Amino acid sequence: MAEPRFLVVRLGSLGDIVHTFPAVSGLRESFPHAEIVWLTHPKWEGLVRASNLGNDVWTVDTRDWPLVRGILGRVRRHRFLAGIDYQGLWKSAAIPFFGGVPRRIGFSSATIREAGVPLLYNDRVRVNASAHVADQNGELSVRAGARRATAGVNMSVRAQDESTVKGFLREAGVDEYIVLSPGGGWQSKCWPAERYGALAMRITEEFHMRCVINAGPGDEGAVESVMAVAGAARPVPYTGNLGELMALLKNAQAVVAGDTGPLHLADALGAPVVAIFGPTDPARNGPYRGSGMVLRWEGAETTYKRGNQPDESLLHISVDQVMRALGTLREAA
Repeated sequence: MAEPRFLVVRLGSLGDIVHTFPAVSGLRESFPHAEIVWLTHPKWEGLVRASNLGNDVWTVDTRDWPLVRGILGRVRRHRFLAGIDYQGLWKSAAIPFFGGVPRRIGFSSATIREAGVPLLYNDRVRVNASAHVADQNGELSVRAGARRATAGVNMSVRAQDESTVKGFLREAGVDEYIVLSPGGGWQSKCWPAERYGALAMRITEEFHMRCVINAGPGDEGAVESVMAVAGAARPVPYTGNLGELMALLKNAQAVVAGDTGPLHLADALGAPVVAIFGPTDPARNGPYRGSGMVLRWEGAETTYKRGNQPDESLLHISVDQVMRALGTLREAA
């Protein structure tokens, strides 16, 4: 009997893709010889390939109609047994539907943000909305026939990216380092940049290590604030591509970040993390591997409403608390 062909759809974004890896790994573990094709946005192709979970990675920008038309034809010709939409949006659900995939698995209306999307599935899965998102994704894998919802992920980093990052750090005079990632899509999830600057000072004074600041697109203001407060600690901003960021995170002594993509990527790569959480619930959105420590004020109220200022709960997390967490990780290493 021929092995099944699965179309896995997760177009973006960084943290969400990382939280889909364990579910697809569960599928791969149960069907080691099956063909798994992952469909994602071109921006994330390298990230998905680094997971080593798919036989192939196809890309599409859903804003480009000729590309969409091309990928629909490719899906039709490939004759997949099932399409699993781990994203739950119209743009992701439409591809297996219009691509003629006979079995289309997705979330039920109870856990989908965009109304009506489950109409495009013929196998709808109701999940516990308070469970970790990786486990929610895993329920879709189980419906597709996986024996268990999630499994471990072994990500690879290209030697070229490791070499580039090592060269950059060598020129900056940095040996052992801690990565600080102050930015993020929602400012309401971000610990104040000034505190990252004070943290960089303390790390240099007490651990005798330099800090590297992960500076993604749009993070320029946060990086300037960190640098201004850090002063003589001289943290080093880094603006490499995604592959280089993976190398930077993988080899860090620790990574300090909020509930953002770089945090979850660092966790997936096995780096020790200190995760600073505010309005979002770490039980649902926290580091899945548990490779570090999560700090959250006990009085924090869970909300996923986006704001342009740090949530009040984040102001209750002190630099001293983060330093103690880093000290604990260092003792455990």
